[in-house]
Amino acid sequence: MSLELLLPLCTFAAVSSITPGPNNAMIMASGLNYGFMRSVPHLFGICCGFAFMIFATGLGLHVVFEQVPMLQIVLKYGGAIYLLWLAWKLAHAAPMSTEQAGLSKPMGFFGAAAFQWINPKAWVMALSALTTYLPQGFQMADVAMLAGVFGVIGIFCVGTWAMFGVAMRRVLQDPRSVRIFNIVMALLLVATLYPMLA
Repeated sequence: MSLELLLPLCTFAAVSSITPGPNNAMIMASGLNYGFMRSVPHLFGICCGFAFMIFATGLGLHVVFEQVPMLQIVLKYGGAIYLLWLAWKLAHAAPMSTEQAGLSKPMGFFGAAAFQWINPKAWVMALSALTTYLPQGFQMADVAMLAGVFGVIGIFCVGTWAMFGVAMRRVLQDPRSVRIFNIVMALLLVATLYPMLA
């Protein structure tokens, strides 16, 4: 991949990774509810899962979706239902005491990685990147570079949202404030479905 393509790709990866979406809403809520260290597996699951999705799609998985369009519909609406369930769970999460926080578990690495396959924003990002930034006659190394750029940049961008959630812990001291925050995050999570379902 040429330098002429790499610099715009890095910019696109940073802008698309740091803008609001399901991943960023969930990781911010995780930072608030569990702290940064307990949210690290969730963070790496997002970034590695998305990088793998780009790599697999770039190597030909998109052909499967072209040949079996029903699979796209199933993923689209299955993802929407799962996203609504996550939003409901987040909205109804009771603010935890320190003791409860030790017993409750944030989303793990594999759950966050698997979520990328039904995340509508992740699909838009992946397909946009593949169609825009892969050169003519691209090789596997080009696809790997594309996936790697998103993986590395994603750690910093998505990690920023986790840190913002941690910072909110200092502001939201009482259980009522945490509950309101969780409900707002749940509503934002539902709002991310609008572009997909409109």
